[in-house]
Amino acid sequence: MQTLVYLRIFRKLAIVSAILALCVVVLGAYVRLSDAGLGCPDWPGCYGALTVPQSEMAIHKAQTIFPDKPIESHKAWKEMIHRYFAGTLGILILSLFIYSWRAARRIEVSPLLPTALLGIVFFQAMLGMWTVTLLLKPMVVSAHLLGGMTTLAILVWISHRHYGVISKRFVEDAMLRKFIRFALVIIYIQIFLGGWTSTNYAALACTDFPTCHGVLVPELDFSAFQLFRELGQTAGGHPLGMDAITTIQWTHRLGALVTFIYLGTLGVVLLRNSHLRSMATKLLFLLVLQVSLGISNLVLHLPIVLAVAHNFGAALLLVTIVIINSKITGLANRG
Repeated sequence: MQTLVYLRIFRKLAIVSAILALCVVVLGAYVRLSDAGLGCPDWPGCYGALTVPQSEMAIHKAQTIFPDKPIESHKAWKEMIHRYFAGTLGILILSLFIYSWRAARRIEVSPLLPTALLGIVFFQAMLGMWTVTLLLKPMVVSAHLLGGMTTLAILVWISHRHYGVISKRFVEDAMLRKFIRFALVIIYIQIFLGGWTSTNYAALACTDFPTCHGVLVPELDFSAFQLFRELGQTAGGHPLGMDAITTIQWTHRLGALVTFIYLGTLGVVLLRNSHLRSMATKLLFLLVLQVSLGISNLVLHLPIVLAVAHNFGAALLLVTIVIINSKITGLANRG
């Protein structure tokens, strides 16, 4: 009886955590796109406190500790709200880990999965700290984004295993199953390219469409894809040229084309599957919406509402693909 109570708590924790993880991903995008990632110069607090300094005494103390960091309260609050949400998510995932072992024989996933998730969240916290201390180093910020998306994906997987309709008989063709699995690789590559574009401030490197600076293939310089370097610099410490910044954005466009073709083909194929038709329709809708948002961000010069919506769309596409993969992955006692 007690194990059943633990199972119910685990199920509720999983779905609440998944929803909160989606909120954290969107908030993180908003903080990054509004240039508030360094709104607090320290971590995990803000100017040495748990909240943004507001009183005259608190502001004086903050300026004494960080004399070279002027207080921008609007940016600091954005960053701290994101940290509060992320911290709450961390507590929920810790609880999920505890209850996964208490109800290990009842839950529909191995308790090792919530254990691995707890490790990812710990590493995410370190990346959050390094984002501040290493001054928005592109690889650190991009890894933080991928970690957040992975956290979301795992929580969606766990939730769907307990609330979704699942059977390996939904797709029996081996090649189609591999095609569905590989969609996860495609969406992760595109999320990385999008994150790399954002963290290198390359979203507006060229604003015409479908051309880039008037041509389909501009002058390319892949030095910007040297992963371990400072923001705005090559690995050798030289300033990134305009060709390098343009290459980042053009590569993201190319990735978007590949993603559109691959996921679009997958969605059309799955429309013929009665068990997956609903998810296929959602996938195709989100795909068209995401491409439309990407183009709109270019021609409208990156309004923050559309930019955040574009990140939200990427998260929803990932969620959809995770659910499709879960639906075709049967359980020992459920098909």
